[in-house]
Amino acid sequence: MANRETVIDLASFQASLTVQDYKNIGATKAIVKISENTNYVNPYIRSLIDRSAGGGVNGFAFYHFGRFYNDSAAVAEANYFIANAKRYANVQPGTLLILDAEIKGMPTSSVIAFLQTLRNAGYHTGFYTYKFLLPEFNLEEIHKYADFFWLAAYPLGDQPGPRVPDFNYFPSANYVDCWQHTDNLLGYKVDGSITLTDNAVKLFNPSEVKVEAPKPTPAPSQNSSKYDSWTDDLGVKWFKESGKFTITVDEGIVLRWGATTNSSKIGVLPKGSVVKYDAFCHSGGYVWIRQPRENGQFGYLPTGEDRNGTRLNYWGKFTE
Repeated sequence: MANRETVIDLASFQASLTVQDYKNIGATKAIVKISENTNYVNPYIRSLIDRSAGGGVNGFAFYHFGRFYNDSAAVAEANYFIANAKRYANVQPGTLLILDAEIKGMPTSSVIAFLQTLRNAGYHTGFYTYKFLLPEFNLEEIHKYADFFWLAAYPLGDQPGPRVPDFNYFPSANYVDCWQHTDNLLGYKVDGSITLTDNAVKLFNPSEVKVEAPKPTPAPSQNSSKYDSWTDDLGVKWFKESGKFTITVDEGIVLRWGATTNSSKIGVLPKGSVVKYDAFCHSGGYVWIRQPRENGQFGYLPTGEDRNGTRLNYWGKFTE
């Protein structure tokens, strides 16, 4: 039997969920909405990823809500999806990117054009729709271009859905890798699905290149008691400070989307790079700084090692 894991679908509607909510939900995989049409990007991508990861999610995929009715529009939307997935979630080749097909009249040829564009860019491809819309598509043809098929079928109503679904309600269809069985998992107003195949689980866990932490350079400690502070959703205490940090270690430092070494990578900043920051924290054995970025996003950079809230060393120089 395939390993069955709980999957949640995260969009702006779930922006208020906390880390504790995710722990209560108990999902291990998440599919995060990136975009819709060619004029909308989910503004909560990073917080949805970071909070759900803090609550136990260990594998991610991403989706785009399609609004196209012809092949050229499908290609335009696919490219928009790819660009924003890279920009806001730092997706790498091999990541599972999914088309959410919920509108009537979407041609099968256009679905295929969308999926081909994703595949040509080096991504795994997925197709999602509802059981009642399935007859509008040629699933046999779409299956040739989709690595993953996600199908929704669930009872109507406001009742909370269980974590383990009633398989008597399972939709009869070919190739289903993941079944969305509720739109109100455990009463949290989040779509709940379950993996049905080993293929599904594998696609949520693409291999990643491991990056070694930079070697430390000895330097004095830092006293953080004089700064204004706050605690974020992950329970990390941040200290307000504005300044610049210049990297001095030869191998550079990895800039990430979160202040943990498990957070996804934005890139490796080489020696000599200057990072403007507005706050710092002690977390996971390192001292991190927070880099403001476009559209209210932040990058996070470790600047040295930490032990019990005391800085041990610096990997660069701080200036005002």
